[in-house]
Amino acid sequence: MNYAEIQYILLKFDSYRETKFGTIRISAFDPDNIIFRRDFKMIKEKLDEIRAAARKRIEGSLDLEKLNAARVDFLGKKGELTAVLKGMKDVAAEDRPKVGQMVNELREEIERSLEETKKRLESAAMEAAMAKETIDVTLPAKRRPMGHRHPNQIALEEMERIFIGLGYEVVEGPEVEKDYYNFEALNIPADHPAKDEQDTFYINGEMLLRTQTSGAQVHEMEKGRLPIRMISPGRVYRSDEVDATHSPVFHQVEGLLIDEQVTFSDLKGTLTQFAKELFGADTRVKFRPHHFPFTEPSAEMDVSCFKCGGKGCRFCKGEGWIEILGCGMVHPHVLEMSKIDPLKYKGFAFGVGLERIALLKYEIDDMRLMYENDVRFLSQF
Repeated sequence: MNYAEIQYILLKFDSYRETKFGTIRISAFDPDNIIFRRDFKMIKEKLDEIRAAARKRIEGSLDLEKLNAARVDFLGKKGELTAVLKGMKDVAAEDRPKVGQMVNELREEIERSLEETKKRLESAAMEAAMAKETIDVTLPAKRRPMGHRHPNQIALEEMERIFIGLGYEVVEGPEVEKDYYNFEALNIPADHPAKDEQDTFYINGEMLLRTQTSGAQVHEMEKGRLPIRMISPGRVYRSDEVDATHSPVFHQVEGLLIDEQVTFSDLKGTLTQFAKELFGADTRVKFRPHHFPFTEPSAEMDVSCFKCGGKGCRFCKGEGWIEILGCGMVHPHVLEMSKIDPLKYKGFAFGVGLERIALLKYEIDDMRLMYENDVRFLSQF
């Protein structure tokens, strides 16, 4: 008897068993070899069971946590739909495309149902939260304390607005300056009292904390871009004792104009307009002769007391006038040191203490109040 005849006889003794996975044939020829024959109809029934179970689980999920558990049970790596896909190798070759299509369609259906339910649960959770956390918009809000601009800053912005309106630009300079730009270039000789260490904070022989913002004007003149119309605000330092009207650290605003055919009348007209805009249209000005090394001729300018209109009061100490700044025509030697021809160009300069303007404008009688950071004081302006 040949091999084929023996195999035919043994096949007659093969046994078949129905399981949930399909029909199983146990070969008598090889008892250890279990052959699965997945029937297409039985797989379809299995997928229908998974569909029904998934629909029931998803519809019964009352929160996102249970919904996510359902996703894992049906679509996860060890989920029921994944188990069907793993068994595709035992499906007849002609049925595999149909089975694959059925599995993919069921997967899409479950995913779509999961997403719709997720959106519904999220929306319901949001509505519940909003209902629980209802805000009464008619209740007054809790006000946070807000900062306030410093009187110096308010005065500075007002001065900048006035001079920008007159065609000037704002130029800032370094606070740590060379001795040359702070003194020598401004016609202040080496033996001048202002250079004494009792009046000036020196860093070394050449560098110091500037005592005035005029150095910024020299830097601009050296650039050679004429004409010049500028103001230079900033912090300055002098070795002064702290009292009601003095401080080792304070602020200045200095102005400079250089052009052809500039006269003292231009200086008076500019500063008169500045005073009227700052203190009021009825303000009058008065110029008194004075001396500054960097200007010639030089003057100090007073304004009529805006408290009493010039009649005399406690505020102006009965004089009717208040000194506010120094000014004058730029000294020809200062122009020459910056390589500007004094025969062709003329100019005028002025300087005013920012704190002094703030003290006068807001009637503050003690400069120290401006640096104590007391919100009760600052919020008044």
